Amino acid sequence: MSDVPPTVGPELLDGIPRQPRPEAPALPAPGRPGAGPRAALGRALAAFTGQALGRHQAAAVRIGFGLVWLAFLLREWPHRRVLYGDTSPWSLDLAERLLADNGALTVLPWFGGRLWFELVYHLAVLAALAVLLGWRTRASTVLFLVTVLSLQNRNVFLGDGGDNVVHLMAVYLVFTRCARVWSLDARRPAPGRSGVLLWAVLGAVLLVCQLGDFSGDSLTWTAATFPHVGWAPVFWGLWAVAGLWWLLGRLRPDGEPRAVLDALANMVHNCAMLVIAAEVVLIYATAGWYKVQGSRWQDGTALYYPLHLDYFTPWPGLSGLVGSALLPVFLVSYGTVLLQVAFPFTLVDRRIKNVLLAVMMAEHLGIAVLLGLPVFSLAMVAADAVFLPTGVLRWAAAHVGGLAVRSRSLVARAGSLRSRREPLP
Repeated sequence: MSDVPPTVGPELLDGIPRQPRPEAPALPAPGRPGAGPRAALGRALAAFTGQALGRHQAAAVRIGFGLVWLAFLLREWPHRRVLYGDTSPWSLDLAERLLADNGALTVLPWFGGRLWFELVYHLAVLAALAVLLGWRTRASTVLFLVTVLSLQNRNVFLGDGGDNVVHLMAVYLVFTRCARVWSLDARRPAPGRSGVLLWAVLGAVLLVCQLGDFSGDSLTWTAATFPHVGWAPVFWGLWAVAGLWWLLGRLRPDGEPRAVLDALANMVHNCAMLVIAAEVVLIYATAGWYKVQGSRWQDGTALYYPLHLDYFTPWPGLSGLVGSALLPVFLVSYGTVLLQVAFPFTLVDRRIKNVLLAVMMAEHLGIAVLLGLPVFSLAMVAADAVFLPTGVLRWAAAHVGGLAVRSRSLVARAGSLRSRREPLP
């Protein structure tokens, strides 16, 4: 007999009880009450806790404000002592009297003198460069915050609206995960030991500043005004979270505590990005509605006057040419008010928002050239980046990367040609 079993046909299975097939779970009908909103809420909650939203927008904001503050510090480097240093008309004694009333943070009065000021100023340059490049962003954004507040609170009578925007964004960037893309941190394969060394050094410096009498009331645990929390718990909390993050990443990278910490970081990042977007909307809305109340904006002549002031005319010929055309001045004055008032309402439609955003960025660049306000204009362009589409940001990054690759190839080719032409010794 053959060992091969006979073929079982369907007629032989008639007497065998068949097992019922498991039915697939029924999908909720799109129109069923309660199924749609509940599913949408679940997806929104999963996205809010499971990922850092707007990674490219956060990186663009980080790069923009790092570049703005770095350019400002380098431009004002020859005048740094007059603006914020020991030769400033706003003396350190007057600054300390004002700081005693408002409780603002600045480290410049700790020691005083030129040496301490030079150290803080050049530390601000390095912190802005580190934020721009995305190097050790958890630490560099905190140093960026400290240096921005220290210099600006030393002399509050300097600057314009752009400095206020940099002031606010320096606080918000600390709570974002703005180095997930387009940064040196994103290129680093492993944490390494340099981060632990930097963390230990910063902790030791913070401890010395906390225990030293020179810090005064800057590093207090409580504050007299809302939210009644001083800068000491903020800095120590950020330092402790950074250490806990590294420790859990080394000991239990796939454990539940690390997952909870990552979810909390995502939620804080998403809230910070929402606050940045709300801040930009608030800036445009308040500016537009205040302009509506101005008589010069109502009659369309508001732009005419700054174009004829020496303080706002870095290019007198160009300013005179633009200021002599009354119809364009009238249209730009009215158009500015309409754009700023309408901007919050255009967020419901992506296409209209993108068009209006491009127009407003172009207007800010025009303000930088015509009125000589580069810090204000570039700061607003960097803040507007929070609303830019991800596709546009990726396209711009790809073109910038391609241009850098082509530049390096041209330099290498020129070097090879030069070496071929040089005669041998």
